Amino acid sequence: MTTADRALPDVDALAEPVERVGRGWTAALSLANGAIWVGWYGPLQILLASQAKDFAPGSGMSKETMLAWVTGAGAAVSLVANPFFGALSDRTTARRGRRTPWIVAGTAGGAVSLLLLAAAGGPWTMALGWCLVQLTLNAAFAAVTAAVPDRVPRPQRGSVGGWLGAAQILGVVGGTGLTTAAGGIGAGYAACAVFTVAGVLPYVLGHRDLRLPVAARPPWSWRGFLAGFRLSPRRHPDLGWAWLTRFLINLSNALVLLYLLYYLRDRVHYHDPDQGVLVLTAVNGVTLLATVVVGGVWSDRVGRRKPFVIWSGVLMAVATAALSAWQTWPGAIVAAAVLGVGFGVFTSVDFALMTDVLPKALDRGKDLGVVNVANALPQVAAPALAAPIVTYLGGYRVLYLVAALIGIAGAGLVGRIRGVD
Repeated sequence: MTTADRALPDVDALAEPVERVGRGWTAALSLANGAIWVGWYGPLQILLASQAKDFAPGSGMSKETMLAWVTGAGAAVSLVANPFFGALSDRTTARRGRRTPWIVAGTAGGAVSLLLLAAAGGPWTMALGWCLVQLTLNAAFAAVTAAVPDRVPRPQRGSVGGWLGAAQILGVVGGTGLTTAAGGIGAGYAACAVFTVAGVLPYVLGHRDLRLPVAARPPWSWRGFLAGFRLSPRRHPDLGWAWLTRFLINLSNALVLLYLLYYLRDRVHYHDPDQGVLVLTAVNGVTLLATVVVGGVWSDRVGRRKPFVIWSGVLMAVATAALSAWQTWPGAIVAAAVLGVGFGVFTSVDFALMTDVLPKALDRGKDLGVVNVANALPQVAAPALAAPIVTYLGGYRVLYLVAALIGIAGAGLVGRIRGVD
């Protein structure tokens, strides 16, 4: 337990943090974050698709349609659950703190939900199980995310955000590898459940949380609670512009990834599109990991956020435009590498920027939950935007050009944020 942890009972939970967190705290929180992503992406990458393949015959749906409906239902639950549980953690006055009870409950619920999903006997129980996984793990994720502005001083948030981003990427890769190595659907879900719980324990057991005094909690009413989710851009313009920036750049990235397999097959004419997607994902992941921590640390050292977000967005837009103009396999590799560099810097520094513009300490969890909607919503909007462009408005060349313009717009809007350098 660190010196900062031992001093927590004397710390105001709503004060701006000033004492730097140690490497142990950062490592434990990053491991917890990565473990939650293992619980999500083991199913998303491998297990849900395998179940859809088993359940599709006789259901009247193709395996692709069934998988789309199940993951879409889970995404809808995620959009609501993250800000909802973030807001509940803001108001929690438990002895263990504001965030830890929700990390524990969400992780335990997620593990049980993964095991229930393993026992699904058809598409409806499969959909129910996945929605429960999204509901519970989002409770834990909202609390983990909110712990950063609770405990980390502003000059350190870029580096902490970088380590959280690296853990997120490794969680995606680890979840995929874990389920593959497990050798079956039931074993894969069990492995994800065990790893998720084990990964969260070091943070829960080794680090104390800030406790909110009962007197500091606002009076409860459903009307006031629900009204708090409406963030007025007029009252909080910096948060509004930051949210829109994140939404647009994530939408641009989602448009790039959505039809990548078809792009390699139909435009690049790569001999093995499935293998091509794997190679591009690996190249992108390596350059992303190489920059996600470095970008955050660099931002902390120079004390600035906006230039990093702006130029990472511009770099990603240039790479996306290259997919439009340079439709070859070498062009795709270069674009994947450059996109990884840009998105790595964006991931860490934009997270720090978001925590810097949060309006009130009392609502950190809820506000970050609303911010996280800007990560999930592009996954819903991208197919609706991409399908008519590819089908009727010029194909992949126009699609990637539109994606580049969206990314440039997102980067440009960072300049409207006035509250940070």
